[in-house]
Amino acid sequence: MANPFITISKRKIGPDFTPFVIAEVGINHEGSFKKAIRMVEEAKKAGAECVKFQSHVVEDEMTHVAKKVIPGHTKESIYEIIERCALTEEEEIRLKKYVEELGMIYLCSPFSRAAADRLHKMGVVGYKIGSGECNNYPLIDHIASFGKPIILSTGMNDIPSIKIAVKTIKKHKTPLALFHCTSLYPTPYEKVRLGGITQLIKEFPNIPIGLSDHSIGNYTSFAAVALGASLIEKHFTSSKKWPGPDIAVSIDPAELKDLIIGTDAI
Repeated sequence: MANPFITISKRKIGPDFTPFVIAEVGINHEGSFKKAIRMVEEAKKAGAECVKFQSHVVEDEMTHVAKKVIPGHTKESIYEIIERCALTEEEEIRLKKYVEELGMIYLCSPFSRAAADRLHKMGVVGYKIGSGECNNYPLIDHIASFGKPIILSTGMNDIPSIKIAVKTIKKHKTPLALFHCTSLYPTPYEKVRLGGITQLIKEFPNIPIGLSDHSIGNYTSFAAVALGASLIEKHFTSSKKWPGPDIAVSIDPAELKDLIIGTDAI
């Protein structure tokens, strides 16, 4: 029996449909609205139907302790990175409008209640919640109360903690999909653990399962689709020569086109 699907646009998501590919611009624009627009345009040319960003309201998201927290894949503190890369509310509104004018789906990850409220006011069609917030149950409950489809990444969480998040979302009868994710940037192939996809499919048989892929290239994503993943998310950039903390795990326009064609073929 096919798993039920969630609908994020007119298109259906599930194992009986072409995999839903999300080009995650994230913060690869480094706070540049011009760069963000260019990546949207190049994702469109590559055949993407969805681009995803991150919404950061720094003062509602982090304490000043974050100025001393330096992620393993960069030399800056997480506070400095987010402060530099955060778009303004006006820029996010303009970006969403442009994405939708191109006939694409605008998704965004909020990292605080203020960011979630901003996106709700903007009228987004759904939400992506990152792995770092998978056990932030008060935030998940707040986002789920909007009733819009949610895609939830599960990196660094075990099945019991994921079950609490799923229960929290289902309480609001909110459509849901889950991403297997390994929180290493980049993820070595031997640590991808694609068995996590089959485990999630077994544990949550009525929820679409996908992969948020931080490994290099498209190989891992292709394998994930063969194992039953119905959604794929990859970091995306117009140029791998640009600076940025996530550029190292990003695919370029040619690779994005290959990802879309390949997952469809598989």
